[in-house]
Amino acid sequence: MERDYSETVSVIIPVYQLEKYIEQTLDCVVAQTYTDWEVVCVEDGSKDRSAEIIEEYITKNGLEDKIRLIRQTDDYGAAAARNRGVNESKGRYIAYLDGDDVWSCDKLKKELEFMKKNDASFVFTGYEFADENAVGNGKVVKVPGTLNYKQALKNTTIFTSTVMFDTEKISREKLQMPKIKSEDTALWWRILREGTLAYGLNENLVLYRRPKKSLSSNKLEAIRRIWMLYRKAEHLNIFVSAYNFVFWAVRAVGRRV
Repeated sequence: MERDYSETVSVIIPVYQLEKYIEQTLDCVVAQTYTDWEVVCVEDGSKDRSAEIIEEYITKNGLEDKIRLIRQTDDYGAAAARNRGVNESKGRYIAYLDGDDVWSCDKLKKELEFMKKNDASFVFTGYEFADENAVGNGKVVKVPGTLNYKQALKNTTIFTSTVMFDTEKISREKLQMPKIKSEDTALWWRILREGTLAYGLNENLVLYRRPKKSLSSNKLEAIRRIWMLYRKAEHLNIFVSAYNFVFWAVRAVGRRV
């Protein structure tokens, strides 16, 4: 009998050089209390054993009907990997998970219940910063109950591995990330700019692993990326950009200290 995907959450995992982490990330999905899920891993030209580890994991655990691996021979970037994963997915709901992050076992259950309760199309949750071993450091990011476009320009608290979309309300075509730096934030802003309201579930359901040399830990790069988003992606003038940047900077520092 053909599988019914009407309540399935498709988990999109871009994979690049993640042989140290990907098995733990897959473990956290398999452990979910909400069991109607599929995983679409898009391996993006890694030079390590990421793809082989995923293939071995699928076979070892008999998960051929739950986890799919798509192999790309070149590194097209995270945006292209996520977009292909979305396009190849079958579930009604899309959840993003970076290949080095970890979910709590009830993340999907709680988030989907929250989405349905609020009749929402776009939801996100709180999260906690963690070290390279995915051990939380106690710094939990609290999220607002809702975020609209103007608020989101000042507060980039929506973290990719916490997000879920309902594709019956926001099409897969509209979920295509642009091929720019901070492509995830650019997508959230584009969707919110079109009038969608994002709902925040203020519970810590995700561990955000931050290896010491990760791009996201580079403060100067983060500053440059957010400024370019204001100016090039959103086409805001310099004064509006500076206004939003001040709020962003204060909140960004608050999340990390």
